[in-house]
Amino acid sequence: MSKFIIHGGARLEGEITVSGSKNAALPMLAATLLTNEICVVHNVPRIADVDQMLTILRSLGARVDWVADHSVRIDASQVDGREPDYKQIKKIRASVLLIGPLLARLKRVTIPHPGGCHIGARPIGVHIQALEDLGAVVRTDNQLYYITAERLRGKRIVLGEMSVTGTAVVVMAACLAEGTTEIRLAAAEPETTNLLGMLQGMGAKIGGIDSHTLVIEGMGQLHGVETTVIPDRLEAGTLAIAAAITRGDVTIHGFMHSHLDIFIKKLRDANVQLQILSDNSVRISRTTLLKAVNIRTDVYPGFPTDLQAPLAVLLTQANGTSLIFETMFEGRLNYFQELARMGATANILDAHRAAINGPTVLYGKSIESLDIRAGATLILAALIAHGRSEIDHIELIDRGYERIDEKLNALGAQIERIEEVVSAAME
Repeated sequence: MSKFIIHGGARLEGEITVSGSKNAALPMLAATLLTNEICVVHNVPRIADVDQMLTILRSLGARVDWVADHSVRIDASQVDGREPDYKQIKKIRASVLLIGPLLARLKRVTIPHPGGCHIGARPIGVHIQALEDLGAVVRTDNQLYYITAERLRGKRIVLGEMSVTGTAVVVMAACLAEGTTEIRLAAAEPETTNLLGMLQGMGAKIGGIDSHTLVIEGMGQLHGVETTVIPDRLEAGTLAIAAAITRGDVTIHGFMHSHLDIFIKKLRDANVQLQILSDNSVRISRTTLLKAVNIRTDVYPGFPTDLQAPLAVLLTQANGTSLIFETMFEGRLNYFQELARMGATANILDAHRAAINGPTVLYGKSIESLDIRAGATLILAALIAHGRSEIDHIELIDRGYERIDEKLNALGAQIERIEEVVSAAME
């Protein structure tokens, strides 16, 4: 177990670069299983979830080598159908991404029910139904999914919802299926587009990219590729909020503003001074008066659910009452309990709605990270809190943010990482 000790009140200033996207890197790493040839993926974030995915790939027989700080070389030619490490798979929900490529290449996959953050129900029925439409046979018990497919055949598939992982799983399976697959209500997030571009580089024929209807012509095989992960728009948004709430002056590189249209609009509506410098750089300059805004999360290009909690910290400092409507997950507002302990004035109206009254002074407390985004939210709150904050379970934050403490410290924050070692006798 590790923790952050944060002394609030520092104003952030300087320049910072966003890491590669967690939500793009994970499906792209899974996609390397679709070929016997070598794949090299650049701009891969060095985060816990990536390490976990690479551990799983190794357990399947792939050779994985870091060839540079953020570049990984994967040779999956020796992947032979051996059972994956189920203990490792259960640690991250992204392990569900393995179903598509393993089923397409090996005709069978056995995988545990996926793990991940506890932010509400996230069933994988969308994934399973779509694979059954392609010809897969699925059995399940309390622990495992048993999925087989002697032949995958392309057809018209309507997804039950615009699921990002569901889209990725089905697209990867369809790349090696017989015939043409049409996917309706496909996700169109930038991370999905990044994966589709990689698959095209491997020889896949995919039409309709950036839309909610994809057409995939099945290929007999795919080849290796050298590809690059896009910057993480969720980290970019978190850094922008950090700069704004500390009344700082920060230039953020790797901020793809075209991926964050509605987020930028909400920041500007809140009177954040945001200047677009280039396609991938913005400057957050000193903001004096913040205004209340309402946000409603939605699938892309709507407001990202993963930035709802971080933005709530900014809203505690805004004049007036802000309303949050979280449409995606019923457990995503639990972090308000920790913010309230720090002094925030907020009312949870129901599982999906909350009202924040501001501005309020926040005070340093001992608080606990509940999931990746809630953990980042508490870091933001601690940056502007009076006094000292202690955040436990920061290993959850490390799953999605690369060296977030070091990045913020480089801008002037005062964050100390404490590593607590548990003795073998206590485990």
